[in-house]
Amino acid sequence: MRTPIRLAVMAAFTLAAAFCGPTPPPGTSEPTEETILVVENQSTLQVTVYVLRDSQRQRLGTAGALTTTRLRIPDTLIFGPTSLRFEVDPLGSRQTPISEQITVVPGEEVVLRIPSTIR
Repeated sequence: MRTPIRLAVMAAFTLAAAFCGPTPPPGTSEPTEETILVVENQSTLQVTVYVLRDSQRQRLGTAGALTTTRLRIPDTLIFGPTSLRFEVDPLGSRQTPISEQITVVPGEEVVLRIPSTIR
């Protein structure tokens, strides 16, 4: 009876060895495209930008007053076409507007325009 057990153990090690091949050298894997949020801030206030996905809220960064800023949306938030909203928190203001929900695809560039009426 030892022979069947020994064969089963050897088969398990053979399968494990087949799936544990050498890892590819750095830089040879396919690079993932970055998903970018372009914030066109037409307001005179600096804003902090957050991305909202379901009940998750994550800070993306800040956008200066009267500037255009590019912020990277983390790959961990996007799985195929993903519905997102963006929240803007202007410095020195009590307003925190939230955008409409949009569908974002990995590698896409999305534009968020903040109007000058934010005070």
